[in-house]
Amino acid sequence: MPEQTNQVEVGQRFPLTIKRIGINGEGIGYYKRKIVFIPGALPEEVVVAEVTNVAPRFIEAKVHKLRQASPQRVTPKDATYGQVGGIELEHLSYPGQLAFKKDVVVQALEKFKPQGYAKYNITDTVGMETPWHYRNKAQFQVREIDGHLAAGLYAPSSHTLIDLPEFATQTDLTMKIIRTVLKLVESLGIPVFDETKNAGILKTLVVRESFSTGEAQLTFITNSPKLPQKHALITAIQAELPEVVSIMQNINKGKNVLVWGDQTIHLAGQETIMETLNGVHFELTARAFFQLNPVQTAKMYNLVQDALDLTPEDRLVDAYCGVGTIGLSLANQVAEVRGMDTIADSIEAAKHNAAINDIQNVEYAVGAAEDLLPEWLDNGFVPTALVVDPPRTGLDQKLIDAILDSRPLKFVYVSCNPSTLARDLKALVHTYQVEKIQPLDMFPQTARVEAVVTLILKRDL
Repeated sequence: MPEQTNQVEVGQRFPLTIKRIGINGEGIGYYKRKIVFIPGALPEEVVVAEVTNVAPRFIEAKVHKLRQASPQRVTPKDATYGQVGGIELEHLSYPGQLAFKKDVVVQALEKFKPQGYAKYNITDTVGMETPWHYRNKAQFQVREIDGHLAAGLYAPSSHTLIDLPEFATQTDLTMKIIRTVLKLVESLGIPVFDETKNAGILKTLVVRESFSTGEAQLTFITNSPKLPQKHALITAIQAELPEVVSIMQNINKGKNVLVWGDQTIHLAGQETIMETLNGVHFELTARAFFQLNPVQTAKMYNLVQDALDLTPEDRLVDAYCGVGTIGLSLANQVAEVRGMDTIADSIEAAKHNAAINDIQNVEYAVGAAEDLLPEWLDNGFVPTALVVDPPRTGLDQKLIDAILDSRPLKFVYVSCNPSTLARDLKALVHTYQVEKIQPLDMFPQTARVEAVVTLILKRDL
């Protein structure tokens, strides 16, 4: 192969020094002035890279050989490491993961360059004492593989199911329930979904555990309302798994990229389970969104509380409120909380959660924050404090405009995506000063990082 050409081909191998970890957890190096992404490689490592894909602006490769390992490299706990998502950083020591997550925030700021970003106070990532077995919810596909039933996750960018008898980020109880129910389904001969034939019944098992009660909810997601051997299955589950206090069925017909369908049926036990965060109780339906790591969620809400520094006179807006977790946890410190969300079921749940906790100074509405906040402003409501916890897409421009219009004195941005956070800060920092960015590790062993950002209204405006 001529050395003078810049042409890179799939299958080609070359030595590479890894410079840093990218936002998706992959190692990054440079070859012939082109960025190279290598999953599983760590900073300061020297690898022999094997090219798997060549794009106009980047190269994708895999580690053919590790010549020099990082001192931060550890042996992954899961045998399925590298085959499924959700554990892409298991090969990196936990202190190394925390440092990386802070760096991801820095990388995002360097890319978008909001005013004054080089001087922002970015603190060390808040981690977990034990960064394993923290996920309180498992959502595993069920298929037949080689004559036996398997339950697990798809390999990245495929519909190849990887069976997960163990998974080190899931709680022990969620895994115990999944594997026990899988055996029962197999022993009873309940047909599971076959994507190639668009036939069969059982598609997905969903288990959610309450950390506060130790109880669990099980949901069967099926291809039809029919669930063969339903009564025998329920009886066996109740006998073998007393922790399962709620059994539900969700109908999602045919091939569908969405896991959940619109119809949910109550099969046995309670319709909901109870979770408690910072002294506030939440009743969770099968489909209700709730944070997957209650330990870190409680820490995050405490960070939000500290950042807002609320008084009994404050009027707080909880944008993207979901089932009301943030606003309800702060309601006893303020005069009023108003929350909004686009999902009607979430708002109903928020209202219900307020009622069961006898919290009366809250008001919840269905709608987009970017529509409702201006409407509230027009009707004379003036918020003094604001917390936003948007999806990964970040803030809508209309909402940013409404925030800059209303100018609440206290403002906290809870982010699950450093890139959209940095983008949004570009617009916000003309009016607000970034006092602190606190990264938090909500999902150990993954590349994801949350951040709690304290924003203070500039006095000279």
